[in-house]
Amino acid sequence: MLLSVSCQSDNFLSSSFLQSSNPSFISLKRTKKSFQNIYSKPQSLSLSISCSSLKIVRSPSLDKHVVKQNKIRFVQKLKTLLLSKPKHFLPIHILAKCRAYLCIHKPRSILSMIYRYPTIFELFTIPMPLTPFNATKSGYQLCVRLTPAAKSLAMQELNLKSAMSGFLANKLQKLLMLSSHRRLLLSKIVHLGPHLGLSPNFRSRLCNDHPDKFKIVGTSYGMALELVHWDPELAVPLKSPPVNRGLIVDRPLKFKQLNLRKGLNLKRRHRDFLMKFNELPDICPYNTSLDDFPKSSLEAEKRACGVVREVLGMMVEKRTLIDHLTHFRKEFGLPNKLRAMIVRHPELFYVSLKGMRDSVFLVEGFDDKGVLLEKDESLVIRDQLMALVAEGKRIRREKRKARINGTILDDCDNNDNIEVEDGDYDDGDYDDGFDNLFDSEDSDLEYDFHDDDNESSMLYANGGNAVFWTGDDNGDSEPW
Repeated sequence: MLLSVSCQSDNFLSSSFLQSSNPSFISLKRTKKSFQNIYSKPQSLSLSISCSSLKIVRSPSLDKHVVKQNKIRFVQKLKTLLLSKPKHFLPIHILAKCRAYLCIHKPRSILSMIYRYPTIFELFTIPMPLTPFNATKSGYQLCVRLTPAAKSLAMQELNLKSAMSGFLANKLQKLLMLSSHRRLLLSKIVHLGPHLGLSPNFRSRLCNDHPDKFKIVGTSYGMALELVHWDPELAVPLKSPPVNRGLIVDRPLKFKQLNLRKGLNLKRRHRDFLMKFNELPDICPYNTSLDDFPKSSLEAEKRACGVVREVLGMMVEKRTLIDHLTHFRKEFGLPNKLRAMIVRHPELFYVSLKGMRDSVFLVEGFDDKGVLLEKDESLVIRDQLMALVAEGKRIRREKRKARINGTILDDCDNNDNIEVEDGDYDDGDYDDGFDNLFDSEDSDLEYDFHDDDNESSMLYANGGNAVFWTGDDNGDSEPW
């Protein structure tokens, strides 16, 4: 058969390059609709190639941030549950109802997960309350709480967020200014709450502390946070980072250069597109909207990249999940094929495939070694928490060796004989890979915890009411 190949124009600013969700696609079209006499007469095929493939080049130095966060996901979630209660402890039989939130699936035991972190959690017993259901029973119930060291770090983090109330209010104010109606649904803001550094009770706290700036209004889609008054001085986009090319003589460059992260090579057509894109004048995302530019134009994409850049710049770790950004497509005027746009601009963003869902990084917020340039104080507390977790792993390893050698030690597993709902299952010396995380920066270890921040949003959505949602085995959620 005769195969005729027809390619599109070599213009790298073609609309097909901007609109395709997968920048590499091939469409075959048969010139004859009828399939009769397919062998008697040669037919021509038209092969249309839009552009070259855009492959995500892996960056181990940035991927390690996602891996480290997922290694302590259970610790962070259980800590949030304990701090949401007035006395900062929970009975194990009630904690068993929170499997969906903690991402612990049967037959794995909650107790076995708690035993892995002896420096973070500790078990204790309290008398069973006298209720009509257990009036004839007498005994004790097993509970979990934070250790004094872990509780001290948690209190430091809460005090830090309280002291940064004004700074967090300005950050949330800038986020609302990106919206066309200066209003965002609370159910969507809670997705970005931990990444922005907001406290779980930010709804009541911010509105009470800053009534002149925020108010909660009702919409057809639910409760929303509306911006009452904003400071025009905050509507300033991020400055372009300085580029150090290592030149001995400071003189104009003879050829155009594209600032890319180390180890990233692009095809010529993609590189030319990015160079032309960077030559466009900067567009302020705070003073413009999507309706100001033609759809699928370079100017519209320039503004959308500016919006994503501003949102990532507000994050504590200069990263978030791509799914979180898609929640704000309508409010921020972002394109429907948001992920394709982010992948198309590796000079600005990096997409990490680690975890259950993809994460997006702001490249200019990290150096060539993947170290965050501006480190928030809350990250220092998180590093101390991770060091505490690593110390607990070392203690468990030493006790395991002592048990093998026949030495009797008083370890943290002395409550195994207490009857609880899920205490029958023991996963032994299961290793979650946390120790190896500190041995290699380029670790490719898999982890057990599901990357589902939507579950944590249910807890944050309840604010300061000290109530959270739990899920039963059927997946239905009910409060307790």
